[in-house]
Amino acid sequence: MSKPKRIFDLVVASVGLVMLLPWFVLVIILIRLDDGGPAFFRQVRVGHHGKPFRIWKFRTMRVDAGQGGGLITAAGDPRVTRVGRWLRRAKLDELPQLMNVVMGNMSMVGPRPEVPYYVEQYSEGQRRVLNLMPGITDPASVAFRDEEVVLAHFDDREAAYVQEIMPEKIRLNLEYARYATLWRDIGVILKTLGVLGYLRRGG
Repeated sequence: MSKPKRIFDLVVASVGLVMLLPWFVLVIILIRLDDGGPAFFRQVRVGHHGKPFRIWKFRTMRVDAGQGGGLITAAGDPRVTRVGRWLRRAKLDELPQLMNVVMGNMSMVGPRPEVPYYVEQYSEGQRRVLNLMPGITDPASVAFRDEEVVLAHFDDREAAYVQEIMPEKIRLNLEYARYATLWRDIGVILKTLGVLGYLRRGG
């Protein structure tokens, strides 16, 4: 990662964490009131050069969700809590990853990190995406912003993800990496905020 990109990441993530702290407290309270479980969810993902790390997210699924379903989550998944549905719809569950950015195992913009199970299925060419620092958002996140809705239309959601969605995500990110600059990263962040409606809402 270039020095300007790392400085940009640190500044944006640090400022974001300070500004969002009151909202973090509110979300934590709502999650705890919803089902009494922990507010945060940490999961092993594969990062830069294949190095595993634990990603931070607000918990959106039942505490026992891992015992009753697979890794794929589609719209209408009964494992998602009431508060979790709202968090996932607004992508607010991803905000704790600002801590990952500060710690240095993620960037603001970069390929979304996958769980080891899916990385093991990468082809040799697809593994090139592991040379990139994973991020909170990327061009594929914008293109597949309704991924859970799309997956809900498939009977075999696992196959749909592995055979159709995952390869296209990797292709988009490898293509973007060829011409990535700090200004283009800022453009991806603004586009992400735009498709989620935050810019239209004024914040």
